[in-house]
Amino acid sequence: MKTRISALSIALVLTASAATAQVGSPYIHDPSTIMESNGKYFTFGTGVDGLMSEDGWNWHSGAVRPHSGAAPDAVKIGDRYLVGYSATGGGLGGGHAGRILTMWNKTLDPESPDFAYSDPVEVASSRADEDCDAIDIGLFLDPVTGRLWCTYGTYFGFIRQVELDPKTGGRVAGAVDKNVAIDCEASAMTYHNGWYYLLGTHGTCCDGVNSTYNIVCGRSRSATGPFLDNMGRDMLKGGGKMVAYAEGRRIGAGHFGHTIIADGVEKMSFHWEADMDLSGRSTLAIRPLLWVNDWPVAGELFEEGTYALISERRGYALELEVDFVRLNAGRGRGGPDPGPIALEDQKLEDVQGGWPEGDVNIRISDFMNRPHQLWDIEAVPEAGGYLGGPYFKIVIRGTERALTATADKEVKAAAFTGAPEQLWRIDQLTDGTYRIMPKEVPGTDEELVLISIADSTPTLGKFDFGSDNSKWQFKTIRK
Repeated sequence: MKTRISALSIALVLTASAATAQVGSPYIHDPSTIMESNGKYFTFGTGVDGLMSEDGWNWHSGAVRPHSGAAPDAVKIGDRYLVGYSATGGGLGGGHAGRILTMWNKTLDPESPDFAYSDPVEVASSRADEDCDAIDIGLFLDPVTGRLWCTYGTYFGFIRQVELDPKTGGRVAGAVDKNVAIDCEASAMTYHNGWYYLLGTHGTCCDGVNSTYNIVCGRSRSATGPFLDNMGRDMLKGGGKMVAYAEGRRIGAGHFGHTIIADGVEKMSFHWEADMDLSGRSTLAIRPLLWVNDWPVAGELFEEGTYALISERRGYALELEVDFVRLNAGRGRGGPDPGPIALEDQKLEDVQGGWPEGDVNIRISDFMNRPHQLWDIEAVPEAGGYLGGPYFKIVIRGTERALTATADKEVKAAAFTGAPEQLWRIDQLTDGTYRIMPKEVPGTDEELVLISIADSTPTLGKFDFGSDNSKWQFKTIRK
């Protein structure tokens, strides 16, 4: 976190769409990696305490940590949580002398009887005239070797890396701080498919809607670098491939955090320096994390609209199991050429009179842009959400015939009531396709998703990222 630019106060008071931004009071600066503890989600920010959420979508104050400080981070090691923070530095208080400290807790839930932080331990420091500023800690537990790494630093000098002891949270005896990057701050590390990634936040901070923060990265086969970008530029020489940047009315992406939910289901967290729909304040952001040619890319939140739901298995569309009604349009053989004539789409009122009353089965078939294949997808704000998104209802366009999970682990279309089996979470996967999961399946606690077990047969089953049966695409329908 840099403070060489004064914060900008703006007075924009608008309402954010429930489908495109975290809801509640998601106001935070320099958020730590999101941690789950006791079924709740927690993230800490610069200053005192941080945010918590019961569902991962609706955020409010409630994360607690002592000692104040700047730009914290957190990692779970075994059954404990290690939380790190900066005591000073970053130009705070007019100086660049800084200290990085870590402390343990058995839980991050302040309502738990086990909630108690250990005394902080210093793991790194910087002098006022040193070419590194000890602030903006990033904690990384190597999933391959079990080694624990700490990165820190700002634009004032180098980003440095030092090894910590995963048992004590302190420095490994004899560990030497190593320069790994420059021209960035808010560093973090992560691992994917044999590569180690160093992420940093580039650009200017703390200037509200004028901040130029963006997240960049380099990668290496070694946890200690060198970290090169897609053009072979070393991050020690200012390299960095873009990961996330401004998005519409949300400005200044910074402070990367990585959360793996399941194989192929990953999220990245960060803050917007300014959300112009939330008074220009710094807010928490959560996006799908995609991997394109083994490079991290910020995905997109799913947006409301009218779609065809296309199975990745064959490219067929999800539809009501009703009789196919032919369009009454000639093929124009022979005779004089009348010129181009735009034919009308088949309308709902032209066909729904022949549909059965009550519940209707679901199948998959060739997409023909017909009413029984077009789905309106809308957020249901009162239903809450999950990490990075609200629950949606999925109904045939112009009707209340909703996609519904059944007790026999199948799907049907039934009148929408708002029941949990009619609420769907939509996660963009790391390859850009989507997972579609009901909030609940009647009669079971199993986590099941919409799958295609045959070219024409949708059902509910276990998610398998390695199978196209579990993956879907959403084709936008022009209204």
